[in-house]
Amino acid sequence: MDSTHAPQLTDVEADQRYEATIDGEVAGYIEYVIKYGRLALIHTEVLPEHEGQGVGGGLVRFAIAEARRRGLRVIPTCPFVRSYVESHPETHDIVIGMPPGQPSATR
Repeated sequence: MDSTHAPQLTDVEADQRYEATIDGEVAGYIEYVIKYGRLALIHTEVLPEHEGQGVGGGLVRFAIAEARRRGLRVIPTCPFVRSYVESHPETHDIVIGMPPGQPSATR
């Protein structure tokens, strides 16, 4: 994806989702719930015309950065997010519920 079409990432708190927009159109989003100091990332959706362009990974990175900024722990319930964090050990310090054998944040 060239830099003129890089996604704009925002937190749409009223809809409880992080959105990626390209040229003003929604390219993808992650739905979330925040409770008890935890950010549950529930579902990721990338529109077909934007698949394979790094939109999903960008959304996960943005969500994790937001969790760090707000002092939240992350619960990756979405399979896409879980797969991302499993392959990115730099996220494990704030992730709750990692599979056995992988370090995770404490409660």
